[in-house]
Amino acid sequence: MRYQFVDCRWELGNAARGRELYLAGHVPGASFLDVDADMAAPAGPGGRHPLPNAEAFAHAASRAGIGSGVFVVAYGNMGGPERLWWLLRHFGHDDCAVLELEGWLGPLRAGEEKVEPGRFVPRPRDNDTVSAHELAARLDEVVPVDARLPERFRGEPNPIDRVPGRIPGAQNAPWNERLPDLPEGELVVYCGSGVTACVLLHRLSLVGREAKLYPGSWSEWEQLGLPVEKG
Repeated sequence: MRYQFVDCRWELGNAARGRELYLAGHVPGASFLDVDADMAAPAGPGGRHPLPNAEAFAHAASRAGIGSGVFVVAYGNMGGPERLWWLLRHFGHDDCAVLELEGWLGPLRAGEEKVEPGRFVPRPRDNDTVSAHELAARLDEVVPVDARLPERFRGEPNPIDRVPGRIPGAQNAPWNERLPDLPEGELVVYCGSGVTACVLLHRLSLVGREAKLYPGSWSEWEQLGLPVEKG
């Protein structure tokens, strides 16, 4: 098995920042995948970071050196590596781990890398996501978990959410804090656009709890006129 480090750093509102950081210094041999361009479809009615289609993701993953027999080590910030971890699992590639860049004790290397392309063959799963209308219809059956920071969860005015608030009945588990105890039941995780929610999905997986992703997250929900809770 071959190892492939993948740099997944990004910055909300600054699409070029991730590659800038990669070029300034990365794990030697690492490839780069962009959260906005490679790990999401274009923003629109489906939210700010809709899931990429299988063909587009396979092309990006192959370019990054990912394929059969490749163990991926994703690193980055703000949910970028966890988003890649989740997408790889969603498309049938379970050989992936997440690394905190601060835990890398080796040297960093600047500039571009010559990465041997892989051949990623997508095998999409159909049981790890929930659509907006399915979630709205099942609010009394599932446990929605909101990964956003507490002030956004409470519905306080902020520059990101056009309609402040949360999905009714949601539990708050901020992505940048320790994973709290969550109720028993079927967990459905969301955030602002489906990126930092993957941090919770990764942590839940590590403690043996399965959960589904609502990919559109709040950036889709707020467009659909669905119920909103505040306070």
